[in-house]
Amino acid sequence: MAPLRGRVAVVTGASGGVGRAVARELGARGAKVALIARGTTGLGAAAVDVGAEGGTGLGYEADMADYDQVRSAAERIEAEMGPISVWINTAFSSVFAKFSDISPDEYERTTAVTYLGYVWGTKVALDLMRPRNAGTIVQTGSALSYRGIPLQSAYCGAKHAIKGFTESVRTELLADRSGIDITLVQLPAVNTPQFEWVLSKLRRHPQPVPPIYQPEVAARAIVHAAEHPERKEYWVGASTAATLLAQRVAPALVDRYLARTGTKSQQTDDKEPTGVANLWQPADESADYGAHGAFDDRSHGRSVQFWLSKNRRPVLVTLAGGAAAAAMAALRARRA
Repeated sequence: MAPLRGRVAVVTGASGGVGRAVARELGARGAKVALIARGTTGLGAAAVDVGAEGGTGLGYEADMADYDQVRSAAERIEAEMGPISVWINTAFSSVFAKFSDISPDEYERTTAVTYLGYVWGTKVALDLMRPRNAGTIVQTGSALSYRGIPLQSAYCGAKHAIKGFTESVRTELLADRSGIDITLVQLPAVNTPQFEWVLSKLRRHPQPVPPIYQPEVAARAIVHAAEHPERKEYWVGASTAATLLAQRVAPALVDRYLARTGTKSQQTDDKEPTGVANLWQPADESADYGAHGAFDDRSHGRSVQFWLSKNRRPVLVTLAGGAAAAAMAALRARRA
């Protein structure tokens, strides 16, 4: 375990949602947190949050779709805060709509932010870390990295691309025997402001597919991955595990299930879309959306699955010990 206290950690998409919760979690670990996003109000509030948790937070305005802006922000971070030890990519945008209703410009922009934003962040991080031969990169993924669903083709395509890209980079680092680690954290549906500010062309307000988890659940997993980057991938939430396993066993059956249920399950019955869209401009330029979305009353604050995954070795040892004890007891009873 590499303690984060006093180390410089970069969080992209830090002004809201999962990125905002990650920034707070890093602050609680005493890290120096460099916050990258477009919305100045959200960035300022995130920096205050980090300080309140005990860390140091500084905001850096940049569009992750623009490599030059990302590079410039990273160079400023190293000049002002010190060498970057951890880089966490969480920034994204998307469009809630059927594929046929998304314009080429909207699709291209979503891909540039959500996929290329991770590519540019990773490239800049590696360029800065390689001379030191040390550092950690954490990619925030999704169960949708493995399983596409209706109304989110742009997002699902980008998340699939991030997974493939990260695997390629990981194998190159392993081949070079690099001291730099890269890992993925695959998340479930999370209660974030994305459902308030992502461009929507749906009739009803978009919602995460239940079960829904609070962003702090995701943040704890992501920061744990930053401290323990030796694993290729972490899964968060029982729904993520179930989705990924079902996709392995019966992908065609999952196709048919989602065709029947996927559209309705992603829309509320009682609200219309907000009309806000952050695809081209930040939604939090003049308003702070924070980490949570509108579904607090339906969201879980813990993930038993992730706890079991994080502690899988002692859990397996305990189960094995219990099984051995039961077998011995059965043997003694038989002899008696």
